[in-house]
Amino acid sequence: MITGIPAVLAGAGLLLLFMLLGMPVFVAFMLVNLIAVFVLLGPAGFGMLASSFYDTTTSGSLVTIPLFILMGEILFRSHAVDVLFRSMDELIGHIRGRQYVLSIALATIFSTLSGAAMGVAAMLGRSLLPGMIARGYDPKLSAGNILAGASLAPLVPPSVLVIIIGTLASVSIAGLLVAGILPGLMFAGLFLGYTFIRIRFNPKLTPEFETIDREVTARDKVMAVVRMLPFSIIIISVMGFILMGIATPNEAGAMGVVGALVAAAIYRRLNYRMVADSLGSAAMISAMILIIMASSKLFSQLLAFTGGASALTEWVAAMEYAPWIMLIILMALPFVLCMFIDQIALMLIIIPIYKPIIEILGFDPLWFWLLFLVNITVGGMTPPFGYTLFALKSAWTEGTLVQVYGAAWPFVLLFVFGMVLLAIFPVLATYLPSLL
Repeated sequence: MITGIPAVLAGAGLLLLFMLLGMPVFVAFMLVNLIAVFVLLGPAGFGMLASSFYDTTTSGSLVTIPLFILMGEILFRSHAVDVLFRSMDELIGHIRGRQYVLSIALATIFSTLSGAAMGVAAMLGRSLLPGMIARGYDPKLSAGNILAGASLAPLVPPSVLVIIIGTLASVSIAGLLVAGILPGLMFAGLFLGYTFIRIRFNPKLTPEFETIDREVTARDKVMAVVRMLPFSIIIISVMGFILMGIATPNEAGAMGVVGALVAAAIYRRLNYRMVADSLGSAAMISAMILIIMASSKLFSQLLAFTGGASALTEWVAAMEYAPWIMLIILMALPFVLCMFIDQIALMLIIIPIYKPIIEILGFDPLWFWLLFLVNITVGGMTPPFGYTLFALKSAWTEGTLVQVYGAAWPFVLLFVFGMVLLAIFPVLATYLPSLL
């Protein structure tokens, strides 16, 4: 029987091989687990497999996943986001580079409503990007802003990735959700600052004369704020109630779904077909995520059974590197691998391996796993195989993949700079959770 570190390498290698062969993530995980259980335990081990799957998929903390997914599906399928788009456009008004500001603001707000970077990138790539380019905005800077703003989706609440990390790493889900708020705002500020600096030194990045479709009056701005109130209620019900300790993540997710239904009704987009389609899509996505979660949990149990996790922990503990060097190593590995491997799959492989190592090194769990989340997030927009890049390219048919790659790199570097700030100033991640 393979034991120790070779067991870790064998399991991870086999999993990556299956995914490189084109298997869906949940199928690859399931197959590796079946092979491992049969090899290590024989037919008697399939009872453990069934028990592990049942325990994971019936965990109360995972109820938040389908609720958050359903909330996003209702908002997008009801086209209620069109109202938010028009309202934000009117509120921003006449400033140089206003469409850049609009793209970052919309991406940030949509991120709080969906939690899916690919969905936000695809939506803005279809709706906003062509208009920006037609008005004379720089294609690469426009695409870069949309990619960066969309990549905030897994970081700010509601975030499915936060729930997965919190469950697998045994970290407070509510704390991790709240921990992403300040870093999310910080990254949005970095993107805006970078954009305004680029505009300042190269005015050609914006059209010479920027106009909006019509003159916006004070009354129009007041009405824009009124139209945005349903979205404000949703954001408050999801984030505010968790922060104030009024609701658990599950309760906040349920309120978010109710809020999304109310918003769709207010905008006269609520109908049976839309709700049915939203439920069907949310159920399918949630089922795949739950299978992956259960497989990952069993994968970590098998690593513990073979002694691989403890052997790897002892090996790391024997190193005499300074903690900050170990932090760089632990962050560099997923950063590089995310350029080539599915983010969720990599995350589910690494978390069970990293968890005991973090305990040995004495890192604050909330701080470390938030850094890890940012790292995984930026992997989605890092060439050559970031999923968010392909989502934007599929929506922006006029652009080339080379243009999308070129648009991404400056903002990838901004993300890295932001990670350095989070590493130096942990309070950015830990302050809000300390208020819970």
